[in-house]
Order: sequence, then structure tokens, then C-alpha cells
Amino acid sequence: MVCVCICPNGVEKKMSGGWTTGLLDCFSDCSVCCLGFWCPCVVAGRVAEIVSKGQTSCFWHGCLYAAINYYTNLACCITCGYRTQLRGQYMLEEKPCNDCCVHFFCNSCALCQEYRELQNRGFDVASGWKGNASQNRGVVTAPALQGGMNRHSDHK
Repeated sequence: MVCVCICPNGVEKKMSGGWTTGLLDCFSDCSVCCLGFWCPCVVAGRVAEIVSKGQTSCFWHGCLYAAINYYTNLACCITCGYRTQLRGQYMLEEKPCNDCCVHFFCNSCALCQEYRELQNRGFDVASGWKGNASQNRGVVTAPALQGGMNRHSDHK
């Protein structure tokens, strides 16, 4: 499957349904790799905020991730859902196995891959959803209505 992606800079790219980096390409961006290894709650929060288009707070999702990981070491149960959502948004392949298994066995690598994917698609992941929206990075909004619409009761 081939889809066309209009990137925030206006450049049109053909995407083949594959990830732009591999699951184990952590060292292709050492700063993301270090952040994902030492502070996965930050990466999880940032990815969740961008993927949910601002519906999820980076701070609160990061705190939830840290709490669940501290008490149960099963934070992968909440992060795999955002991977599924990210794949759906960009028509990415589910590989090397299903999203929950990827996060269960390689949580830090999966988070870093998702972070890199968003970066490669033009997002400044550290700026969050509002930061990207203010710079019009991949954010599509509905056009403003001219004059507004009012409901009148004089129609009989």
C-alpha cells in the first residue's frame, strides 16, 4: 500500500506503509534513545499528547506511566494503545508483532521508535500538541465560518 503524506513543510512524500525507522534503530537518534531509556515516562507522555491530538496531557500521561510502571512494571499496557492509534493515523504496518507484544517485550525501543516516527513526519514532539498547532505542523483545522450561523425562530 502506498499513501501520500503532505508534510508540514508542504513537501509531498510517498509513504509505503512502513515505519521510517526500525524498532531497534535506537542509536539513530542518541538523545531520544537516552530519554527513552532513562525517562520513558517523558517519551510516553509526549507521544501520547501528539498522537491523541492534545486530548491527553503529556504531564498526566507521563505521571500515570511512571506510577503504573513503579507499582506493577506494566506501563506497556497503556502505551500500546497509542502505538495502535499512531499506526492507524499513518497506515503503518503492525510489525514485528502486535502492538501489545512490542511494548511488553521492547517498551523503551517502541516508545523511541514512535517518537522518531513523529519527528520524521514533521512534529516537534518536545513542543507538544499546542506547540505544533501554533506552528501549523501537521494540524488541520476546520475553516472559519463567515458571519456565523444563527438559529432564528421566525421560520414557521
